[in-house]
Amino acid sequence: MSAHRVLIADDEAPQRSTLAGYLKKRGFEVLEAGDGVAALNTLGREAIDLLLTDLRMPGLDGLELLKKARELNPLVEVIVMTAFGTIESAVEAMQAGAHTYIQKPVSLAELQIQVDRALERKQLHEENRELRARMGDDASGDLIATSQEMREVFGLVARAAPSRASVLILGESGTGKEMVARAIHTTSPRAEKPFVPVNIAAIPETLVESELFGHEKGSFTGAVGKHTGVFERASGGTLFIDEVGDMPLSAQVKLLRVLQEGTIERVGGSGSTAVDVRIVAATNADLEERVRSGEFREDLFYRLNVVRIELPPLRARKADIPLLVEHFIKKYASLNGKEVEGVDRAAMDLLMKHHWPGNVRELENAIESAVVLSRGSLVGPRDLSQHLRGGLSSASGNSPWQDESLPLPERVDAFERDVVQRVLDEVGGNQSEAARRLGMSEKAIRYRLSRWNGGEEEA
Repeated sequence: MSAHRVLIADDEAPQRSTLAGYLKKRGFEVLEAGDGVAALNTLGREAIDLLLTDLRMPGLDGLELLKKARELNPLVEVIVMTAFGTIESAVEAMQAGAHTYIQKPVSLAELQIQVDRALERKQLHEENRELRARMGDDASGDLIATSQEMREVFGLVARAAPSRASVLILGESGTGKEMVARAIHTTSPRAEKPFVPVNIAAIPETLVESELFGHEKGSFTGAVGKHTGVFERASGGTLFIDEVGDMPLSAQVKLLRVLQEGTIERVGGSGSTAVDVRIVAATNADLEERVRSGEFREDLFYRLNVVRIELPPLRARKADIPLLVEHFIKKYASLNGKEVEGVDRAAMDLLMKHHWPGNVRELENAIESAVVLSRGSLVGPRDLSQHLRGGLSSASGNSPWQDESLPLPERVDAFERDVVQRVLDEVGGNQSEAARRLGMSEKAIRYRLSRWNGGEEEA
């Protein structure tokens, strides 16, 4: 791998020389410019990974250089150097896209740390761009991340996609399980064939087999015609079975037979039909615990669990929040005709502190609401919902369920939400444990979280 290329722009030759010598000793390829105009010319000719620029330079200052550099190359990382008394300009530079700022006189140890961080961020942005290019924007959707946890997920996706192996995706609701399944399909040799999702939890138990395998006319009451199941509709492609942990045992037996023999039998049918389908299954349940309790077949579990991908909850990868916020801001500003460009620091602090029990789906809903309600070009704290601004407390210091001016159904719902949220916080977001403590089913917890987060439950 070739050395990273760093451009140092500083009108003070001794400072420039010291920084260049230090970085060269550490393996970087370093170019120098004595002012902003010279630096901009270099950026126009050369491929630069990182721009290290003084803020105060004659002709073209560091802030203008930063803006023009990002126009030339949106992926170039920028660190600004600032003397005491120009911190406001440094903050303005960060708002314009700088990675960070370093105060003069520059500490070489601090310089090394910030250069490494900036180049790591550049690499992560490039990996995201490459994955999105391979998948296409429609397929990649909101599968955006910079954290090490999600880099490992992307690596598993890349290695698993070319194979025929079954994949089991585990993770809480809202972590993006269907997005990962689509990424596997779209980067696989089956990309030109159908991707068919089916959510077992959304199908009445008596109709699961019919939906999966199809049925013949008259095979049961209400079967007024022949029905083609999802296995046949996904022929040659990928079948995504969401909430596989909720599959009835009778259907589990038939699914195992399909995986073993590659054929299906329609409900009420007398013959078998060959199918060529890759299975990607997902669940937010503890499937191994369900195997131990007899609710899920052990042999089917091992058939599905050939490649296992575990998606971390958003609270465990908060480094991804700023990038996701940026993506959702652009998405919903465009959809709603709003000139919103980002969030201010106070709002970002609130977003970073929130526990996000609904994961990426909850974050997306929060940003959509903030964009719609925003009063300016930046989302501020007052544009965020009440529970993000101050937990579940109202301005008076009381919880909403204590507000007697609210209708009784709203107070009851607020009380339930308060209790569920507190228990989730106590157990670190573990929905299975929260359900056990509350005497509720996991499905009931998932339903409530989905409703409170503003949409249908998603993977």
